[in-house]
Amino acid sequence: MKVLDASETRPLEGGASFPLSNRLFRVVWMAAWLVLCRFTPPPMHGWRRLVLRLFGARVASGARVHASVRIWHPANLDLGANALIGPGAILYNQGRITIGAKSVVSQRAHVCASSHDIRGEDFQLVLKPVVIGSNCWVAAEAFVGPGVTMADRSVLAARGVLFGDADEGGIYRGNPAEKVRSRAG
Repeated sequence: MKVLDASETRPLEGGASFPLSNRLFRVVWMAAWLVLCRFTPPPMHGWRRLVLRLFGARVASGARVHASVRIWHPANLDLGANALIGPGAILYNQGRITIGAKSVVSQRAHVCASSHDIRGEDFQLVLKPVVIGSNCWVAAEAFVGPGVTMADRSVLAARGVLFGDADEGGIYRGNPAEKVRSRAG
């Protein structure tokens, strides 16, 4: 995905961070999700998978995305088999977000795949992909920051804030999140 040069477009003064084609796509996407998915009953995961795929998401079979989820750009989303994105979750995927098989992003959790370069006056947008491995759990209202990789079987506890990578099977909690122990088995 192309990001515009902030020194030229001046987003801090109302200019764009993305090309017009990207912005138009997102308008159509948001309208489609609102009309086709937002008010669908909980069991209609297959319908929501279809709509996501039509807009470029890679969604494996059995993945479940709740109707109240907010997805910034479906083409930047990879969901593994039987992954679950809970009610009210935010996938702010200006950069790519990959969520592995059987992983859960719980209600109102936030996964963010972009940041800004704080060294420059223009705060240039920087895309930083997030990878959540298989059999992971991002608990309620937790935040996974830009560029983070959660290895398989890792857990971020409720309202935890993770800005560094998580070890395989590690359990993290707090703000900033710290490893408290490892999962058994």
